Amino acid sequence: MPLINVYLRQGTSSEYRRNVSLGIHKAMVDVLKIPQDDQFHVFHEVSPDNFQMQPVVFGLPRGERAMLIQMSFNHRTAEQKAELFQAVVDNLRLFADVPEEDILMMVVETARENWWAAGRVVDPATGYDERMNDVLTGAEAPS
Repeated sequence: MPLINVYLRQGTSSEYRRNVSLGIHKAMVDVLKIPQDDQFHVFHEVSPDNFQMQPVVFGLPRGERAMLIQMSFNHRTAEQKAELFQAVVDNLRLFADVPEEDILMMVVETARENWWAAGRVVDPATGYDERMNDVLTGAEAPS
């Protein structure tokens, strides 16, 4: 049950936010193999004076549409996270016309036991949603 928080400046349209959400969710389904219905995205639009960012960060100019995407989910490998980051960038460019320079992402990994949702069935052997058992790899699979 990933939880996604997207922080951006006020003034975006609902269509734009839907397209951003679509791009992020598609990347998570494709890369992390989460179930299609496992989507929890919260958008936080803040006033420009509450979204402080230098116009050039790490040597790259950042635009007015810069956003921070905070993704919370259980442990994944460094390779999976790198693949996810690239898929999100590609999808946001495709679905919402967001340039790579305006995307900042971070992952907050949480222990499996820190999640709860009514109706969700967790496999006690893996700690993952039982619908994901066929996608688990060596690091996640029970020993």
